[in-house]
Amino acid sequence: MANLVEPSSSSSCLSNGSSLSDENLHSSPPTNLEIVSLSKLSSHLERLLLDPTNSGFIDADVALDGGADVGVHRCILAARSRVFRDLFSRPSNGGPQQSVGPAGGRPRYRVAELLPPGARLGREAFMVFLGYLYTGKLRQAPLDAATCVDPVCAHDACSPAVSFAVELMYAASVFDIPELGSLFQRRLLNFVEKTLVEDVIPILLVAFHSQLNQLLRTCVQRVARSNLDNISLEKELPSEVVAEIKSVRRSFQVNDCDVPSVDTVHEKRIRRIHGALDSDDVELVKLLLKESDVTLDDATALHYAAAYCDSKVVAEVLELDLANVNLKNERGYTPLHVAAMRREPAVIVSLLDKGASASEATSDGQDAVSICRRLTRAKDYYAKTMQCQESNKDRICIDILEREMRRNPMAGEDSVTSVLLADNLQAKLLYLENRVGFARLLFPTEAKLAMEIAHAEPYSEFTSRNASRSSGNLREVDLNETPSVQSKRLRSRVDALTKTVELGRRYFPHCSQVLDRLMSDESSDLFYLQNGTPDEQKIKRMRFCEVKEDVRKAFSKDKAECGRSGFSSSSSSSSSQKGDKQHRATKK
Repeated sequence: MANLVEPSSSSSCLSNGSSLSDENLHSSPPTNLEIVSLSKLSSHLERLLLDPTNSGFIDADVALDGGADVGVHRCILAARSRVFRDLFSRPSNGGPQQSVGPAGGRPRYRVAELLPPGARLGREAFMVFLGYLYTGKLRQAPLDAATCVDPVCAHDACSPAVSFAVELMYAASVFDIPELGSLFQRRLLNFVEKTLVEDVIPILLVAFHSQLNQLLRTCVQRVARSNLDNISLEKELPSEVVAEIKSVRRSFQVNDCDVPSVDTVHEKRIRRIHGALDSDDVELVKLLLKESDVTLDDATALHYAAAYCDSKVVAEVLELDLANVNLKNERGYTPLHVAAMRREPAVIVSLLDKGASASEATSDGQDAVSICRRLTRAKDYYAKTMQCQESNKDRICIDILEREMRRNPMAGEDSVTSVLLADNLQAKLLYLENRVGFARLLFPTEAKLAMEIAHAEPYSEFTSRNASRSSGNLREVDLNETPSVQSKRLRSRVDALTKTVELGRRYFPHCSQVLDRLMSDESSDLFYLQNGTPDEQKIKRMRFCEVKEDVRKAFSKDKAECGRSGFSSSSSSSSSQKGDKQHRATKK
C-alpha cells in the first residue's frame, strides 16, 4: 500500500483555508529559524489534538459514522477551512448539522449530513485529516485501517486501502482543502487500473460528487471495459454516470460484428422479477415465473437476491428449490461469491445450508472466503467486542466460510443427541429449548444467527419459566387446541430448534461441545442462582465459573485451529459478561 506522505511545497504547513494570501505563501524562502519555529508550532498543535491531558481545551465535538465523536478546537479548524468557519459561525442549533451535547454541554456537529448520500467518513480517516489541518503534515494511514486480512494481498490496492483514500478525498472535498484533494486524486488515479473493478465504483462515486473530471473519465473508461452488468451499475451509480458508461460501451462495439442482439421482451421479464425481489414479494416472483418462460437461473435471481435483498427474502427464494445454488453468472460468480462481497452472515449461511460450495472459485481464482478477507479491514477483524456488543459481521462471515472449507462432509449429518431418539415429544422439546437457551446466553451472536436461519423464535423453556402464554411458553395448555393441532405445533417447534442445533454443530463446533457437556450435567437450573439451599447455591456458583472456563477454552481451541484471533474470542468475552449480568439480575 502506498504510504500517506507529507505533501510537497509550502502548502504542507499552511492550508489554502487560512487567512494568509498567496503573496504571503510564496514570499522569500524561510530561514532556518523559521523552519524550526514552524516545526515546533506543528508539534505543539499535534499534541493539542492527540494528547488526552489537553481534552479540557476542546470546545466542540464532531460526530462521525458509527456514533464516534471527536473533540475539536473550533478556532483552529475555522482558520484552516472556510466550510468549518461557516459551520461554526451559525447560531446554536442553527442547522441540521448542529446539536447540543449531553447535559447542555459543548456543541456537536454531524459530519454525515455534510457528505453526499452513501458516502462515509470514519474516525481513522478523519483523524488523519484533522492532523493535517492542525499541523500541516499528513500522517501515514493506520495500517489496521487501510489493509485487509488476506494473507497474500500486497495491500497496495485492496478494498480497505481504496476506501481509506476515498474517505480522505471526501473530507478534502467537503471541507474545501484543494491541496489535499489534488494529492488524493492522484492517488486514486493510481488505484483505478490496479484494483478490482468492484472497488472502482466508490472511486467513481467520489469523483462524481467532488467534480473531479479527470478521475471520473478514467473510472468510466475502466468500468466500461469491464464485464460489470448494467443492472449492477444501475443499482450503484447515478443515472447520468450509467448513461455515460453505456455510451462508451457502444463506442467500443461499433466495429464489433459479434455483438449479440438483445431480446427486449426477455430483458423486461427479468427486470420484473428483480422488481418483485426489491419489493420482498416472493409470491409475485412465483407468479411471474408461471406466466413466462423465464427461470430464476435465466434472471440470475439468486445472485440478485444475495446482493440486494433482505436475508429472509433470500431464504424464501431458496425454499422454492427452483434455482441452481452454484450457478455462475456472466462474470463467473456464484451466489455465494456475491454474498461474500456483501458480507451478510445470514445470507451466507442460508446459501451454505442449501448446498452452496465454499470451495468454488471465480474466473480469477478467488473463493468466497478470500473475497471476504480482501474486503475486511484488519481493524475490524481483530477488534475485540465490548460488553453486550455483537460480534463483527465481517469476522463472522470469514469464520463461517473457513469452517465450511475445513468441515468434514459428514459432520453436519450428526444427530443432535441421543435424547432426541425418545418418543416423548415434550422431552425432546424441553431438551432443545434448554439447550438453545444456554446457547443464547453463552454465545449470543452465534445463537442468533443459527436461530434466524432455522426460523426459530427467540424464546425457550430456560429463559421463559415465568413467562405468560403471550410470550411463547410452550408448556402451557390451550384448552381450545385439539391434540392434533398441539402436536403439529410442538413438532414444528422441535424441527426449528433441531435445525438450530445442527447449524450450531456445523458452523460453531467448539461452542456446541461446551453445550453438550453442559446439557449432560442436567443443570437446567444452573443459571438460577437464587434457587436451592445456601450450599446448593454455592455449588451452582462454582459450576457456573467452570462453565465460563469451558467457554474460554472452546474459543482457545478455535484460535489455535485457525492460527489467528477469531471472532469468537471476543464474543466469548461478551457472552460471559452478559451471563454474569443476567445472573446478578436473577438474584434480585
